[in-house]
Amino acid sequence: MTSADPSDTGLLAPGWAGSPAASATSDTAYLRALLDAEAALTRAQAALGLAPAEAAAAVTAAADVDRFDVRSLAARARVGGNPVIPLVADLTKAVGAEYGPYVHRGATSQDIMDTATMLVAARTLDLVLADLTRTEVALAGLAAAHRDTALPGRTLTQHAVPTTFGLKAAGWRSLVLDARDRMRVARSALPVQLGGAAGTLAAFVAYGAEDPLALPEEYARELGLTAPLLPWHALRTPVADLAGCLAFTVGALGKVAADVLVLGRTEIAEVSEGSGGGSSAMPHKANPVRSTLIAAAARQAPQLAAVLYGSLVAEDERPAGAWHAEWEPLRELLRLVGGAARDGAELTEGLRVHPEVMREHLDVTHGLIVSERLSAELAPLLGRARAKELLTEAARLAYSEARPLAELLAQEPELKDLDLSALTDPARYTGSAGALTDRALERR
Repeated sequence: MTSADPSDTGLLAPGWAGSPAASATSDTAYLRALLDAEAALTRAQAALGLAPAEAAAAVTAAADVDRFDVRSLAARARVGGNPVIPLVADLTKAVGAEYGPYVHRGATSQDIMDTATMLVAARTLDLVLADLTRTEVALAGLAAAHRDTALPGRTLTQHAVPTTFGLKAAGWRSLVLDARDRMRVARSALPVQLGGAAGTLAAFVAYGAEDPLALPEEYARELGLTAPLLPWHALRTPVADLAGCLAFTVGALGKVAADVLVLGRTEIAEVSEGSGGGSSAMPHKANPVRSTLIAAAARQAPQLAAVLYGSLVAEDERPAGAWHAEWEPLRELLRLVGGAARDGAELTEGLRVHPEVMREHLDVTHGLIVSERLSAELAPLLGRARAKELLTEAARLAYSEARPLAELLAQEPELKDLDLSALTDPARYTGSAGALTDRALERR
């Protein structure tokens, strides 16, 4: 019977613990993928006349995850350096003497390990894509609802010019859609691995295959993956592409989290998480836990992806250590992205927006947030030099005396015919934010 591994529960990984991705990447899930890869290989050979149909049925029936002890496999994997070797021994025994010889026939351990890894990735990406869809839908709703909700735009941590929360949410959504599109491409390209001992398919020829190149095609059909142009034992493009997709996805979600963490600070409070987390010491706190966990994942992902890119440097026809180095960081990256996608969906679906606070903050600088607009409006009227001089002095007084900019400018006779109240209203200086939001929401 399969034994649960207590080290695989995510005790120190609240970002992915309990997520759909956690189950899809567990030791049991990996074992299931390894068994699926072995059974599919026998079925593919049977479909091409290289094995009896009865052998395919027997291997498929024996490849039941509940019949194998994942703890024992992990312990015995040390002998050969990977879990496929002890698994093949156990599966062969489970199939029985008559059809046992058809287990793993012609394959090498890396064929099964790589194929299982692609299966785990495919199953996890399907879950992540569902959560990215939830996030995208939630952000589209926020962007539409707050198309014209003005708030301070901030650059280098300071107020710049006004923007809208709708445009900000539309930008978040654009990143999520970029991640979704990249993930769809990566998901559709995940390949099986089948090359035999040194990537030549020689064993399958020895076992009677008239067209050994047809075998990877059939193998891919059995598993719902793609057939590679070449065996990729030492050509790690699939893993590198997957690494890039995953790192981008968690980074895109990390941007949303970073903004929410800033805008949700007590002294800013323009947004808040729908259900904050508590503190062990301070009863009054409602911590932004979803954003915090996403931000933590986004800080870890680039380093994990770097390990996977490093494995591109793989010597010979099958490398020693390069593909072995991929297993743990790739699984952790899948888990981090899966957890971040879950938290991203929960964060955006529950996000609370506080337009009244945003409006208050637009007035913090007493109208100076629209100084760019005033410069453009006053230069033709007063001349560029005079307009700059006037605005500089007015800005100084607005800061030092906490007086509205419109009130100070109204004292200037040259400006008596201008509607200074309208010109200094931040909500009336959001440029094309509304139109940009509308255009962003046209993307599906």
